[in-house]
Formats: sequence, C-alpha cells, structure tokens
Amino acid sequence: MTSEDLVLVAGGTGGVGQLVVGKLLEKGFKVRVLTRNAAKAEEMFDHRTEVAVGDTRQPATLPAAMQDVTYIICCTGTTAFPSARWEFDPPLNLIEWGTVFLNPKSSEAKAKNSPAKVDAQGVSNLVAAAPQNLQRFVFVSSCGILRKDQLPFSILNGFGVLDAKQQGEEAIATSGLPYTIIRPGRLIDGPYTSYDLNTLLKAKTGGKYGVAVGTGDTLSGDASRIDVANACVESIVYPSSSGKVFELVNQGARPAVIDWEILFSQLGETSKH
Repeated sequence: MTSEDLVLVAGGTGGVGQLVVGKLLEKGFKVRVLTRNAAKAEEMFDHRTEVAVGDTRQPATLPAAMQDVTYIICCTGTTAFPSARWEFDPPLNLIEWGTVFLNPKSSEAKAKNSPAKVDAQGVSNLVAAAPQNLQRFVFVSSCGILRKDQLPFSILNGFGVLDAKQQGEEAIATSGLPYTIIRPGRLIDGPYTSYDLNTLLKAKTGGKYGVAVGTGDTLSGDASRIDVANACVESIVYPSSSGKVFELVNQGARPAVIDWEILFSQLGETSKH
C-alpha cells in the first residue's frame, strides 16, 4: 500500500459503510464514496473524502467513479423483507402491500431497490465497471448463502436476499479480479446513520465477545457492524485475505486487540467458492 492508494466505497453512507469510511480515513487511505446523494456524503464525512455520484443499479453512472481506484469495498444492501427502502414505484397501497407478502414474486417488478436489484444486479454492475488492475474487491455478503434450506436462513431468504447475495458473490468470484468476500452473521451495533465522522472514528463494539471466522458457511450468530467494517479494511491491508470467502461472527472472549493477520491465516488456502 502507498499513500496514492484510492479506495472506492459503495454503500458508504450505510451502517457498515460509514464505519468502513471512518476506519479507512483513520488509517490514512484516500477514500472516494460512491453515492446517489453527494451532499449527504460530504456532510457525513466532513468533506474528507472524494465523492462520486453514481448508482450501482445504473451501469452508465459507474465508469466515471473508477478513475485511479486501487481497491473497491462494496457495502451496499437493502432490507431482506419488503419495506419503504425497496422504493416501490408507484408506492403501494394497503391491499398491494398484502399481496406482496402473500406472493413474494409480485413485488420484484415494482421495486427499484430490492435485493435482486441491489445485491445481484448492482454488484454485478460494479464488478463489470471495476478497473482490470484492481488490487482487491471486498464484498459484504451474508451467512446462510449455502444453507438457504435450513432455519433461520430459509425465512431470511423468503424474498430472495440470500439468492441475490449469492449471485453477487458469483459475479465477483468469476470476474478474475482479486477478491475477499465476508459473510457476517446478523448485524448488530448500529447502524450509526446519524453519527458524525468523529463519532464514527471513536466507535467501539459494546460487546465483550471476540471475532470468529470460518469457511464453508458453517458459523452462525451475531456480528458487530464495527467488526465487519474492520474486517473490510484489514482485508486490503493483509494479502493473506485475498481469494478468501469467510463467515464472521462474534463469540468467545474478546482479546485486548483483534489480530486480523492471525484470523486471516486461520482461513487456510484460497477458499473454494
């Protein structure tokens, strides 16, 4: 890494994304936030980042954001179940909301921000636009990708969020780009959607549990957004995390310092996707 390295953060104004940006700035990285709302990003990060206006769902908006980018960290996402964040167009009335929950497939065509649009299509668009000399593509996915027929993941996937995350993973893994895919458990600690940058930089997990990582989609449990964000940033610091697909949850006694180099070394050889 050099002082010239530039990290593009997609989803940088979201719960995990804000913490990723804060940690990158703390470590001295140059950061560019990909966002649909430039004013929001500029205020949130006190004008300490570059801002690129774009939308992962709109491929034509992405090339301009890629100039001189060394790393991409993708923290985009939406709710697993239909909500206002799905951006139904036109907005649904009460009867239509009932139809959506009774017939999940009926929601897809009307929603502009569903998991299929964000986690599958959006991630694929970001991969396609990435520079060929990219040093790493880091993606925040989810536990349960390989256990969609098991509880509680079968419920979580009721509207296809794990299906969409898996499609995003596959687009990354088959792209030829160096990548790290992180599959956190149920996200806790936050989101810090109204915090200013100084608060983000001081954010500490309130839990007393350590960080556990594993491969093969076998771990379950909660995952602190703070630890997930740290994993994203530490992934681009340590080459040993390249080509790895791993789960991350909080469990066990928390040491005074989380040693990410040791955690990544526990993952063994390059993960099989």
